[in-house]
Amino acid sequence: SLDMQDMNQEFYSAYAAGTLDPALQLLVETQAAIRDDVRERLSVVDSIGGIFLESESKAPMSFRALERTLEKIDEIEVEPAINIRAAKAAGQTLDELIRLPGPLQERALEASSKAGWKFAGPGLKIMQLDVSDDVTTELLRIEPGHGAPRHTHEGSEYTLVVSGSFTDEMGTYGPGDISVVGTEHTHRPIADDGEICFALAVRDGDLKFSGVLGVMQRIFG
Repeated sequence: SLDMQDMNQEFYSAYAAGTLDPALQLLVETQAAIRDDVRERLSVVDSIGGIFLESESKAPMSFRALERTLEKIDEIEVEPAINIRAAKAAGQTLDELIRLPGPLQERALEASSKAGWKFAGPGLKIMQLDVSDDVTTELLRIEPGHGAPRHTHEGSEYTLVVSGSFTDEMGTYGPGDISVVGTEHTHRPIADDGEICFALAVRDGDLKFSGVLGVMQRIFG
């Protein structure tokens, strides 16, 4: 796992100076909302302005974010049986998203009211978050025993575990831990037994899959 002391000091200096990419800023703030020790370390940085000294680990949900999500549910106009299933799914999604830490909560609710979750494989859903033009930011929902296919990266990827846990070739990561992988790493993260794993992933390059998926990726892009 990775905490404030393990990561490059320049990374957090950029956050403190307000020059960190917005996606990585969201990652740092979400980690601080989960872990008291990280929040305490951030609170001593003068440029933070004491914001994390006063924050709770779970911030109140934005009223407009919830309203926009409920409006999206009301807009579903399909056959009654399909409508009931969609409403139940939407209700489950809403219940899960409002449990996310404050810094991540509104971003996820807004994304849910737009494109929402996308199927990415058995037991794996991905929600694209509109945070930065320069990097890809995704919320991952991984059911126990499932995960992403084995892959490497064209750039760097920071993955913060928000709840639950996952294990890959480099270790096990729980709430508040950050996995950092680069072009030299090949891994297959799998959610551990127990609760559903939610994770926030920020990367500056595409995934490169191994095996059959890698062949298909090279053929079809």
